Amino acid sequence: MGRQLTQVAPGVWTATAEIWTSLTTLVVADDGACLIVDPGITVAEVESLAAEIHARGWRVEAAFATHPHWDHVLWSAQLGDVPRFATPAAVTAQARSRDADLSKADATAPGHDRDLFGRLTALPDDAVAVPWSGPRALVVDHRAHAPGHAALVLPDSGVLVAGDMLSDVEIPLLDVDAADPAGDYRDGLHRLEAAVTRHALTTVIPGHGHVGGPRELARRFVVDRVYLGALRAGLDAADPRLADPWLGEAHEQQLRAVSPD
Repeated sequence: MGRQLTQVAPGVWTATAEIWTSLTTLVVADDGACLIVDPGITVAEVESLAAEIHARGWRVEAAFATHPHWDHVLWSAQLGDVPRFATPAAVTAQARSRDADLSKADATAPGHDRDLFGRLTALPDDAVAVPWSGPRALVVDHRAHAPGHAALVLPDSGVLVAGDMLSDVEIPLLDVDAADPAGDYRDGLHRLEAAVTRHALTTVIPGHGHVGGPRELARRFVVDRVYLGALRAGLDAADPRLADPWLGEAHEQQLRAVSPD
């Protein structure tokens, strides 16, 4: 099935996958150069993305994986042999979990080229932006949700590409294997909010869910902090996102990991 591209801001387009309402982001320069962020889930979706890019006369120059989870490190040869950047911590984490992640990909979205899976290039340790020729894509790294997670700030378009945070359909999902999962998530929200304020961002693109404007962006910070506060207190959260059974299970796991008891 094809992936319809929707323009959400000047030079910024998204496509939605069938699984988990996953969002791919394209940053497109005036000359047609593209930066792909988290390119999709199924083989058909990733290949359709490549076909759409080619049909529009664009060309892929680079990619960025917001974090090392398997559904964010997929690729197709049709997208080209380009650097697929991620933070150094994300590259290390993906190498460590590669075998398990390949099994997850094979179970949920079979048929991907295993040689291309997770082939990430670490950003330089002092990098503040993705090295490509198009609009600035500033990197905001943190430890919320996964090791080496990072958002991209697109100041020229007023967009925050948030990775797996600030979702309208998913609760905050913590890295429960970290030493301080809730603290890491709280710090991640703080870093993202500081970037929103500093660059006057007005649009949020989550890894899963729907694009939001300025009021929705502000609301998501509030509801995620409310959820996190309840979690840290060991309380059940009255969050409508928990109606999804798998998120309810994730919440119970997080309660066990974070509860003061």
